[in-house]
Amino acid sequence: MADNEANDSDQNVLKKHAAFFDRNNDGVIYPWETFQGFRAIGSGILLSTIAAVYINVSLSRKTRPGKRYPNLLFPINILNITMGKHGSDSGVYDSHGRFVPSKFEEIFQKYARTNPEALTADELDEFLKGNREPKDYGGWIAGLTEWKTLYYLAKDKNGLLEKDTIKAVYDGSLFEKMAAETAKKKHK
Repeated sequence: MADNEANDSDQNVLKKHAAFFDRNNDGVIYPWETFQGFRAIGSGILLSTIAAVYINVSLSRKTRPGKRYPNLLFPINILNITMGKHGSDSGVYDSHGRFVPSKFEEIFQKYARTNPEALTADELDEFLKGNREPKDYGGWIAGLTEWKTLYYLAKDKNGLLEKDTIKAVYDGSLFEKMAAETAKKKHK
């Protein structure tokens, strides 16, 4: 059983994605940690504040199953992060938080017409519309918020959201890279 759990942990890129924001590595992400994580990747105070409130309020209850009352500190339990998956998403994370390469490639096969290795702002909009499930307004908002924030923070100088960048956000490595770049800029 321990081997299966270790193997599942190794494959769960969604947990790795979320773990960047667990600034004290205790398995729980509080709003101030989300704020600190966004600041670390170079986000301004306003975006970091809005993201911290939105993300933690949205995911706290979902990742704390069996809890009768909400916790007003809005913690996100990383162990249960897969319970925070929303509808109208890309399907690149499966129900266990594992990366699904075929779903990732499908994004570019369907929507990347200008450049096969990137998405423009218009192609990103088409992708978001293409993933909408009927009457899943919460999923629509979550997807729009996630992807537009990613585009704002990580597009290249030509306004393209590159395939490698998108892949790196799925496993959380983009956050580490952005944090290193932000720290380097601050040292100069």
